[in-house]
Amino acid sequence: MTGVADSDKRCGYVAVVGAPNAGKSTLVNGLVGTKVSIVSPKVQTTRFRVLGIVMAGPAQIILVDTPGIFQPRRRLDRAMVAAAWDGAADAEMVCLVVDALKGRDDDVQAILDRLKQAGREAILVLNKVDAVRKDKLLKLAADLTAEGIFTDVFMVSALSGDGLADLAQVFAQRVPAGPWMFPEDEVSDLPQRLLAAEITREKAFIQLHDELPYSLAVETEQWQEREDGSARIDQIIYIQRDSQKAIVVGKGGSRIKAIGAAAREELEALLERRVHLFLHVKVKEDWAERRQHFSDMGLNFDA
Repeated sequence: MTGVADSDKRCGYVAVVGAPNAGKSTLVNGLVGTKVSIVSPKVQTTRFRVLGIVMAGPAQIILVDTPGIFQPRRRLDRAMVAAAWDGAADAEMVCLVVDALKGRDDDVQAILDRLKQAGREAILVLNKVDAVRKDKLLKLAADLTAEGIFTDVFMVSALSGDGLADLAQVFAQRVPAGPWMFPEDEVSDLPQRLLAAEITREKAFIQLHDELPYSLAVETEQWQEREDGSARIDQIIYIQRDSQKAIVVGKGGSRIKAIGAAAREELEALLERRVHLFLHVKVKEDWAERRQHFSDMGLNFDA
């Protein structure tokens, strides 16, 4: 792609919004072509804004993967929802991802209302369409387009990649003319230390299922480059109560070993080198209320 004339370059931001678990992160990862945002069957796994960078011909598309928009209850919830709307406000385009299986629920309706209040047009992406009957899908598409804010409708399966190429092409055509904001080989603005912590958090969610919903955070404490080209990464898994420690560690350390092995395997694939990963579990009752924790995630503590 090197050699594109500056006069031909295009670049712009596309905010990817939607209700929790609509498949936003899977969509962003699929468009980028590699993992830049964590994915889990649990809702609300994306906690902060992540940029995914897509090159499509002369266009650089900067996807803003935002936390799921839902009715907030805790301080962390409020900060996540505020981050999602901030991402949408600053973008040239908004892409609303709707889980075609769930259809138009209260969270989707709240997003539609907010977009209309802001006078924003959007591109509608119905996701997980391979699991929905065609007649039901067409009815949902007609129902949502009747809102009058959608310029286009795409039906995709973010997991399999079906429909993503056409979506990327429309983004590429509509971002404004202008210089690229990132090097063409960059896929995200997420620092490696933060991405590594997010990968471990994803693996912890998958391992712990419903035993420890949302009650943990992961922080990369140290990152040491070794002479042999490998990296030593020390991470802390923060939990809120002593009683949760045994759940995370597991019998004979089996649970935390499984989390570490899965995280290490993915980190080695992403970094393309050997990784020595060391996980430590610490109880910090107020981690979800610490101003510094919000700052580290790029969230507004006072939202």
